[in-house]
Amino acid sequence: DKESLLFLDIETTGFAPNASQLYLIGCAYYKDNSWQTIQWFAENASEEATILEEFLNFSKGFTHLVHFNGNHFDLPYLQQKCEAHALACDFSTFAGTDLYKRISPYKAILQLPNCKQKTLETFMEVDRRDKYTGGELIQIYQDYIKYPSKDALDTLLLHNADDLKGMFSLLPLLSYSALFQGEFHAKKVQANTYTDEEGKQRKELLMTMALDLPLPKGFSANAKGCYLVAEKEEIQIKVPLYEEELKYFYANYRDYYYLPTEDVALHKSVASFVDKEHRVQACASNCYTRKFSLFLPQWEVLFEPFFKRSYEDKELFFELTDEMKKDRQLFANYAVYLLAMMVNLYRKNFTSTPTD
Repeated sequence: DKESLLFLDIETTGFAPNASQLYLIGCAYYKDNSWQTIQWFAENASEEATILEEFLNFSKGFTHLVHFNGNHFDLPYLQQKCEAHALACDFSTFAGTDLYKRISPYKAILQLPNCKQKTLETFMEVDRRDKYTGGELIQIYQDYIKYPSKDALDTLLLHNADDLKGMFSLLPLLSYSALFQGEFHAKKVQANTYTDEEGKQRKELLMTMALDLPLPKGFSANAKGCYLVAEKEEIQIKVPLYEEELKYFYANYRDYYYLPTEDVALHKSVASFVDKEHRVQACASNCYTRKFSLFLPQWEVLFEPFFKRSYEDKELFFELTDEMKKDRQLFANYAVYLLAMMVNLYRKNFTSTPTD
């Protein structure tokens, strides 16, 4: 319900509520079939409590707050200011959407230098009239208090208004959050064979997923031999498919004998019938059974049983069984797992800028 939404952005002379002033509160809301804005501006420090009280009374008609990094700044700042002025407020009664919190985990995989609002607006090709930063406006406001002017007031109000309008332009970015949270379904899954750069025949699994929300811009990524291409209403993920013999290691190796001639471990209830000269007590590294099949990679245990090439090997695999091939939801779950792996690797390799 659009009429339940209240977009919020504040302007202050600093980050610490006890050492700075709140001078502007801006909101956008839906009324009479159109989006509108309202701003409360403090002409001086003595009007801080007044604009706070006006905002609190106005916000009572809404149930959902939308903001940019409001969880870390706007809401705690307002809460402390309300306490300082003995004004009752409780933002926990609102449902909330913090655009920064929803988008920032994916800045690396989207190849964004940081997750500032203006950076995201540039990514979305938004034409912004305001050219100032919040920090630059502090001096403009302090000068305004001493020497009020229409130009200075317009500059201060414009920055806040463009921040509010900018949030609307960023709403489509929530589709990336929906993508990485698995809001899609398997459209097509198939195995392909290709020739690599060395002329060797390789297999791969190609998964095509239909997105619940279209992406505003496509992107691609790759990690650990897996490739992702995302375009508007669907994504494609290529995963190496291995056809080879792998080993399943039993955890309770003390209950097994290892048969060196057959290179396999058998439970003692069965292997006790084997001649003693053809069996030895199994240890962790040789307590396995071998299987030739089709396997897909996993880096943390998602599907069991999991297989390895050797006991020391860190790579894990699971068998692609005939039953699994018919389960589209399983492939959707696997896609979510692969996307999370890629996001985490990109975040680890991402060097955050000092201004982020």
